[in-house]
Amino acid sequence: MNYSIIHKTTYTYFEPVSLCHNVLRLAPRDTTRQVCKSATVKIHPEPDTLREYEDFFGNKVIYFSIEREHGQLTVDVHSEIEKIATVIYQQEEEEAGEISQYTFETPMTACSEEIKAYARVSFRPGRNVLEAATDLMHRIYTDFTFTPGFTMVSTPLSVVMRERKGVCQDFAHLAIACVRSAGLPARYVSGYIETIPPPGVEKLVGVDASHAWFSINIPRMGWVDLDPTNNVPAGDQHITIGWGRDYSDIAPMKGIVLSSGSHGLSVSVDVRRSG
Repeated sequence: MNYSIIHKTTYTYFEPVSLCHNVLRLAPRDTTRQVCKSATVKIHPEPDTLREYEDFFGNKVIYFSIEREHGQLTVDVHSEIEKIATVIYQQEEEEAGEISQYTFETPMTACSEEIKAYARVSFRPGRNVLEAATDLMHRIYTDFTFTPGFTMVSTPLSVVMRERKGVCQDFAHLAIACVRSAGLPARYVSGYIETIPPPGVEKLVGVDASHAWFSINIPRMGWVDLDPTNNVPAGDQHITIGWGRDYSDIAPMKGIVLSSGSHGLSVSVDVRRSG
């Protein structure tokens, strides 16, 4: 299975920007389930500085700066992915210390007594860990309503728990908080998921979106990726960009601009099978 992914980001500034520094995490990484055959990044205006490297978690990072006045910034990333036969888990060569970093609470995965109580329903003493994690995924899918626009990146899990709604990032963070409350490692996975239209309906360009799910490390099995937004294990239709402790470690684009005005943002994603 091969996929072609086009991710377009456009910032329109209401006042001229004289300087910007940006960090991109939009080039998919290689995993045991996929190979990134190519990732082409086009930036306009052309950057004055451009540097590529891998971050602490092994994700692909692109840093760039534009040091002249501009009113719009566009970033187009075209990736070609080859999927490898799906397995429910992935073994990786990791030291215990590398895995243990995913057991600690972060601001975005802050636990509470309510979250601990919610987790205990799935993670009962003596229960198989994979069974418990799968049950947690199903309960989040059942108990929470996918509601675009209700939350922002800064919305705390306490609001998500109270209102019982959010988006894929919220559901991934909630699952991670629950898993970590049980003393187990969990990481945040950023990527894409292929959207398949109803039979006879042509798929529209740009209607896909960035996606997120969680991964739990199970002894003697490795990392198991589960998608609570869709109530399925991450499979052939899931394409991984990268992972971290939470969203902040793998945010698609972060930057600093020197300007006195605000900006508008437009994002378009297209995920298509290419053979």
